Amino acid sequence: MRPPANSHPEFFWPVLWLLALASVVLSLFWGFWQQWAFPETAVLTQLRLPRTLLAFCTGSLLSLAGVQMQAALRNPLADPYILGTASGAGVFALAAVLAGWPPWGIQTAGMTGAILASLLVLSVNLRRPDPLRTLLVGVGLAAAFSALITLILSLSPSHQLNSLLFWLMGDLSSSPPPFWLLPLTVLAYWLARRSAHILDLLSLGMTKANTLGLDASRSLLQTLGLAALLTGIAVSLAGPIGFVGLLIPHILRLWHGSLHKDLVPASALLGGSFLLLADTLAQHLFAPYQLPVGAITALVGAPWLVWLLWHRREVAT
Repeated sequence: MRPPANSHPEFFWPVLWLLALASVVLSLFWGFWQQWAFPETAVLTQLRLPRTLLAFCTGSLLSLAGVQMQAALRNPLADPYILGTASGAGVFALAAVLAGWPPWGIQTAGMTGAILASLLVLSVNLRRPDPLRTLLVGVGLAAAFSALITLILSLSPSHQLNSLLFWLMGDLSSSPPPFWLLPLTVLAYWLARRSAHILDLLSLGMTKANTLGLDASRSLLQTLGLAALLTGIAVSLAGPIGFVGLLIPHILRLWHGSLHKDLVPASALLGGSFLLLADTLAQHLFAPYQLPVGAITALVGAPWLVWLLWHRREVAT
């Protein structure tokens, strides 16, 4: 049974925009109200604004990847990392960290690992794409890469373990965002929004999508490829951050329905706001200590997801 429709759709977009604005303001000005003074320009432009941009864009990319992955695999609980993208990026990025590469080298290595992992999964589906086979291959590949990550950590020098583990839990403090991140996020949103009708058809299943005139096999590969690429970009910049791409589209489906013409832009907006709020808490909750942002998203996202699933079961019955 479908979840109940949103009884106040006129509040949907205002609430999302207000939440986005509030998350940006908190990220930029947290703590300054205690001093009753406007922050220095250098603090805003060189420290807080770049991190705010990185967190919001990363959350948007993960949410967009989650929307596409869930539509292509016909599973509202599919995760953007399900193709082994995050694990592949993790293996290459950790190897780069151990080799002493600069931040841009670590990002390049992570992106390379993510692309290679995605190509391995998608190559299995070139002849006859199938969502279930894609899912199973991705899970197997992720397990193999996770084993390699464990091996790397086991053989790493003790003085590097903290930084490696911090990166594996999500780290938005290692380097400023590259200049291409914002236009790339806008491009990713445009591509996902442009394919909203394709996502609607894919969510009906391969057979129905073909019946309605869609080349389902080609569209499936394109959708999964784009989702894997967006995930790889996010992981290479910030490490594996869980629950953003899984939870945000699921919340919006229960709240506003499953049409992707609204689901895509709403996910980009709410995903960015969610990760930005989580990163703000990670920076300031136990200051001067910083927490990995992935720990905050997991602590918030896991109970919320359990509650949503329980609520959905009650609605279905």
